[in-house]
Amino acid sequence: MGLGLGGKEACQHVVSFLIGAALPTALLVLLASDRLGEGLSTISSSWGRTPTQLPALAGSPPSQVGNSTPAAGGAAPTATHGQERRPQSEFAGLAELLPKVATDEGTVIITSVNEAFARPNSLLDLFRESFQAGEGIEHLLDHVLVVAVDDMAFAHCTAVHPHCYLLEVKSMNLSSANAFMSEAYVELVWTKLSLQQRVLELGYSFLFTDVDIVWLRNPFWHISVFADMTTSSDVFRGDASSLDNWPNTGFYHVRATDRAVEMLRRWREARARFPPNHEQAIFNEIKRELAGELGVRIRFLDTARFGGFCRIFHSDMGAACTMHANCCFGLSNKLHDLREVLGQWRNYTGLTPEEEKTRKFTWKDPTKCGTPDKKDLSINP
Repeated sequence: MGLGLGGKEACQHVVSFLIGAALPTALLVLLASDRLGEGLSTISSSWGRTPTQLPALAGSPPSQVGNSTPAAGGAAPTATHGQERRPQSEFAGLAELLPKVATDEGTVIITSVNEAFARPNSLLDLFRESFQAGEGIEHLLDHVLVVAVDDMAFAHCTAVHPHCYLLEVKSMNLSSANAFMSEAYVELVWTKLSLQQRVLELGYSFLFTDVDIVWLRNPFWHISVFADMTTSSDVFRGDASSLDNWPNTGFYHVRATDRAVEMLRRWREARARFPPNHEQAIFNEIKRELAGELGVRIRFLDTARFGGFCRIFHSDMGAACTMHANCCFGLSNKLHDLREVLGQWRNYTGLTPEEEKTRKFTWKDPTKCGTPDKKDLSINP
């Protein structure tokens, strides 16, 4: 049975309405991220006890950054804007390793160790243990790349972890635990930026985490899809977008865009302007330059969720995602207090749901870290 003229007009109105409703939705999706692969499906899990898969927004592997089309938004520089291109031999084997570690969306979790941190019963073992003790995050270990800066650290890593990469540092010996702001310490923290820049150039996003951080819940739920960089904070003033927050670059996520590659290049270049400082202090110096001149979108994580010994302040375990052994001098002190953190966490997660509802559970003050009277500068961190 055919439609009359009125019926045809009605159908046309319905089709026009549906198209008009769909276009704004599609536009919002495109604007939400420079890369649609930011769904983080394989690395997402529920806030509660069991992992939950989110629908993937893109299934293709990441493309190499720099020689490709600039990211959406037009603000990101391309290779013609002076981006540094180092020979791949400087990071031999990295391009082949990253696809084995990355999530389907092209994100790699990176940490770095030397021999002192990687030896048995040291920080690497404790770091890995925290994923197993955390809520539904053990699967994230499959996406952790451990960067070893000396041969012994690499040997220790390969004995316990499937994805290890040897980044040889020939300028000095970085195998021992080094005092904060010593020459070796400063060299170590700058070395990681060079590798991270290469990871971005190869088209992979990364989440860098210091190895003296224990993971408790999935942090990816709190990483903004609008940000080029999401970083933990030393001082958080309540507004995640405010540049008045003080970053802590022991834990930060960077999305793979040309703008992010240029951000890392300028960050490393700024080392010469602020000698002999470490990378975190210099990032704090240049964050407004990066935001103003390059258009970098920076978001800061709340210390209530991403805590540290500097500002623990009896924060609620019910909100905690990570705990960082900062403001802590001495490797043995770090290990002692991080083990206490995991002990408190296990007591908390062993409660019944009824017990969790009736009480608020807060972190205890660290025993050996966090206050000036506990800092022994004669002991290496």
